[in-house]
Amino acid sequence: MAHRFDVLVIGGGVAGLSVAWRTARRGLTVAVVDPAPASGASHAAAGMLAPVSEVTYTEEPLLRLGLASLARWPAFAAELTADSGHDLDYRTDGTLDVAFGADDLAVLDDLAAFVDKLGLPAERLTGRECRRLEPMLAPSVRGGLLAGADAWVDPRRVTRALLAALERRGGAQVRARVTGLETAAGAVTGVRLAGGGTVGAARVILAAGAWSGTLEGLPPEVLPPVRPVKGQIMRLRSPVPVLQRCVRGVVHGSHVYLVPRGDGELVVGATQEEMGFDTRVTAGGLWELLRDARELVPGVTELELADVVAGLRPGTPDNLPLVGPTALPGLSLATGHHRGGVLLAPLTADLCSGEAEPELLEICSPLRFQEH
Repeated sequence: MAHRFDVLVIGGGVAGLSVAWRTARRGLTVAVVDPAPASGASHAAAGMLAPVSEVTYTEEPLLRLGLASLARWPAFAAELTADSGHDLDYRTDGTLDVAFGADDLAVLDDLAAFVDKLGLPAERLTGRECRRLEPMLAPSVRGGLLAGADAWVDPRRVTRALLAALERRGGAQVRARVTGLETAAGAVTGVRLAGGGTVGAARVILAAGAWSGTLEGLPPEVLPPVRPVKGQIMRLRSPVPVLQRCVRGVVHGSHVYLVPRGDGELVVGATQEEMGFDTRVTAGGLWELLRDARELVPGVTELELADVVAGLRPGTPDNLPLVGPTALPGLSLATGHHRGGVLLAPLTADLCSGEAEPELLEICSPLRFQEH
């Protein structure tokens, strides 16, 4: 093999790049293999770091992961900014969940009760109190829930920073597609590249997002059960920010979020569609987003349309990520993050280096589907 590294990461999204950067910081040799790093789901993502406002009744393990990773984000952001020299637009003003109609308000009441039962920091607000915080909200907003500990970041800035920090720390990039794994004596020793050539490594980490389950040559019991979940998203622009914090809403049962950037950009998303590897942006998907966003913040229809994109989230059967060693020696996973790739990036890096709590390692273990 022409090159050999301590760690080889397949996939250049926010998870794979975070793992690679933190690996390089530990003094190990590392390379990221991806034909177009930072161009997939991370490029489309809104960047909400919102484990409290995204909690559901059946996903308490995911909440534990989210809270653990959110607690890591301040140090992660500071280290990444120092290593890269890039501003991440990391914001900690919280998430405001709002309800539009009476039925939506009932859903929010249930969420507030559940959050309170878990002892999570959140404040119940009237419609008037919501508009006092965010004057651009519609008069029809009935009430809200402020998750003050939630945060958000610009994923596009984060991935650019990770690429720069990885380079400064001596990490390598291989701009190529992986076609298979190299093995010897029953263990993974590297990867094969499209067009020929191989790259060797003592450890390979598969972090290819929605494509992680398509890698050829893996035994069935090792192939990650990851599927693509399509999400369409749009970016609007105004001379000044129209919101000061993330706003999530339920409008007649449909969920929509609006994430402001410091430069006046407003991210509106996102659909959830089981459409396979379909990345088309559709008129219907964008119409649904604008329809619901306009109900919450009427002024959005006056903003400039700056960008539309569809990304593919890597979903798993239990909505929990797959991070850690597999049954195949030399191969680990860092995939299956679904909606939480950006939020879980710091924790994923710690899990891959063995620096996370044992109970979190167990929650994410790729072996859990073999054990049942």
